[in-house]
Amino acid sequence: MEILLDEYYKQHLHVNGYVERKIQLDHGSYQIHGVTLSGKTTLLKQYLLTCKKSSYIYIDCHDVRIDIALLNRQLPRYCQNNGIDIVVLDNYRDGIILPPARQLLITTAAPLAHLDLASIALMPLDYEEFLAYEMKYDSTALNHFLQLGGLPVMQTLPSDQRHLYLQQALQRHLSAMEFNILLFMSRSPTLKLSTFTMYEKLKTEQKLSKDLLYKSVASLHEKRYLFHVKKFNHERAVAKSYFCDIALKNALTHQKNFHLLFENLIFLELNKRGRTLFYSDKVDFYIPSQHRIVLCMPFSNAEVLFKTVERIEEFIVTYGVRHVKVVTMSSSGTLQHPFVDVEMLPFSEWAIIEGE
Repeated sequence: MEILLDEYYKQHLHVNGYVERKIQLDHGSYQIHGVTLSGKTTLLKQYLLTCKKSSYIYIDCHDVRIDIALLNRQLPRYCQNNGIDIVVLDNYRDGIILPPARQLLITTAAPLAHLDLASIALMPLDYEEFLAYEMKYDSTALNHFLQLGGLPVMQTLPSDQRHLYLQQALQRHLSAMEFNILLFMSRSPTLKLSTFTMYEKLKTEQKLSKDLLYKSVASLHEKRYLFHVKKFNHERAVAKSYFCDIALKNALTHQKNFHLLFENLIFLELNKRGRTLFYSDKVDFYIPSQHRIVLCMPFSNAEVLFKTVERIEEFIVTYGVRHVKVVTMSSSGTLQHPFVDVEMLPFSEWAIIEGE
């Protein structure tokens, strides 16, 4: 094991074309969790490249040569003998004992409560981060975002390899049931899909354990591959489900429903800003703390907008909504309304303003 530790300690790390993320590491100890390909390893390596080479050891726990029992016995002594202050355990595995060190950094699929480390959730790129990869900030940038999504690695892959690459990565990092759930949900024509409905449909196609299905759905939420938005004031109603990145839907189905994809994109921008969201009848997103509604209308115009606001007027008045933001692909404008401010904005503008 000591030979392997020597190899890790002496290896030179490389990061090609790093683009700065909004999340930056400092000198603290953290567990960084997120979906596969979200950029956890790159974030770690970029940080280590700013540190003195002799001060850290980087270990990828996916390495099949690692004997966990030997690692637990030898790593603390190895760090002490070599004056190692920073220990990085990428793709951390249960059973590995964290050694004493000034700074510990690990990556996991989901936060681990039994580890006494501050937690950082790394999501795929939001639109503002994505723009750092773009040569021009014009309409082509949004088109690229819709094609690629927010997984940084997609920027480096030829177009004919992206979907298969992501499919294979998901199959490696998820259980067979978790992958099948994502596959099923990607092909659903609606965002409202209860776990029970999923079970009823899937059991006609394959032998299925109800308990395993429910546990796998919960696991996908814990790992942040899936998110739920509940219906406002209807706790028992079916929640809407959203993917962690639109690239998953693009890679898992050839069926195109642009409105659902666009709504997922808007959800991700709101979710990453920490908004507490609900939906309601004819209301895509309601943010009670801000007395605000966000509507997803990619190809709206003034006439359609007027009719839409008219249909949700009762909701606006009942709950004291003060602002309605309508997110489109390219249209902009305002609507005069006696009860509420209504503004229509292109996604490329709205996403930047939402982050301020």
